[in-house]
Amino acid sequence: MAAKLATPHLMTLADLSVPQINRLLAHSHYCKQITKPWLEPQVYKPTKRTQLRMPSQSLFNKTVALLFSKRSTRTRLASETSISLLGGNALFLGREDIQLGVNETPRDTARVIGGMTEGIFARVGDHEEIEELAKYSPVPVINALSSLWHPTQILADLLTLHEHSHLFTKSDAKDDTPDYKNMQTSIKSRKREKPNSLPELGPLTISYVGDSANVLHDMLVTYPRLGHSLRVATPSKYRAPPEVWKRVEELGCDKGIWWGEDPKEAVKGADVVITDTWISMGQEAEKAQRLRDFQGYQVTEALCREGGAKPDWKFMHCLPRKQDEVDDEVFYGPRSLVFPEADNRKWTTMAVFDLFIGRRDFSVDPSKLSTDQQ
Repeated sequence: MAAKLATPHLMTLADLSVPQINRLLAHSHYCKQITKPWLEPQVYKPTKRTQLRMPSQSLFNKTVALLFSKRSTRTRLASETSISLLGGNALFLGREDIQLGVNETPRDTARVIGGMTEGIFARVGDHEEIEELAKYSPVPVINALSSLWHPTQILADLLTLHEHSHLFTKSDAKDDTPDYKNMQTSIKSRKREKPNSLPELGPLTISYVGDSANVLHDMLVTYPRLGHSLRVATPSKYRAPPEVWKRVEELGCDKGIWWGEDPKEAVKGADVVITDTWISMGQEAEKAQRLRDFQGYQVTEALCREGGAKPDWKFMHCLPRKQDEVDDEVFYGPRSLVFPEADNRKWTTMAVFDLFIGRRDFSVDPSKLSTDQQ
């Protein structure tokens, strides 16, 4: 009789080790590479044989409950499409669909949903809600967004940075004279490289300008552990809450973070500039005050030039975006990675579902996995 696997939950990336985060990223990249050919138009070519590999079907005959108390575009699209690709069934449960919060407690809801499905992907308000769901659920609970954390967004951001790592790599060549010996060595090494390996990402300076909300919070507990420097600018009254900063200090991430109020100072030396909405769902009544508080925080070419960002800095935003946060020139311009970033929500969510819900096995050292096993 097989041993019963422990129930893994994902509340924040602070709960994962660096090897586990790297495994999720490598697996996301792998899922993307083997799945995308299946999504292309299937044109019959009798002279060319193409062997496609099926993505993991670890959710075959399994159902994942999508428990959303907040509306969503990217999170819902990513979850429903990735569950389908893994062979499973997505069951969307909106706030008007079930008794949660009306006639039933989170504890009872977690037990009932967990008794009829194999996983819960929950997008909630207060973080305490998802903690209670995880406490009483017999199946894995994944945080799709809460008031404090947004782990799946940061996984998508990291995958995007890895895939665009070539944009942050500078050549050290002193002249234009071809070095044929080194060129041949480079060609041979590329042939030996695993075709599905995740591109390496060197240390970056990542700047965040805006509100201290769930996206930034998962950045704070993740980027410094991966070797990146984080520079943050928020108005003084919009700082990370104590429970978040406690996790930052416990992980030793505070040593890799600069935090101030001046957005120009925050973008100094930046490879990547990131912002988020200033007015999250549920904060609409604070709109006028928040717009006043965040004056001067709009990401523009002028802000980053005057602040001393690197010449080839890139821009990211989790979406949806409002023009107060970033102007059209940056958002739709060549610096922007926002749409590849949005696309990658699908592949990182697919990897999370596969490993946390489909396999329930996060114990294997990723360095010992073959490409086929990733």
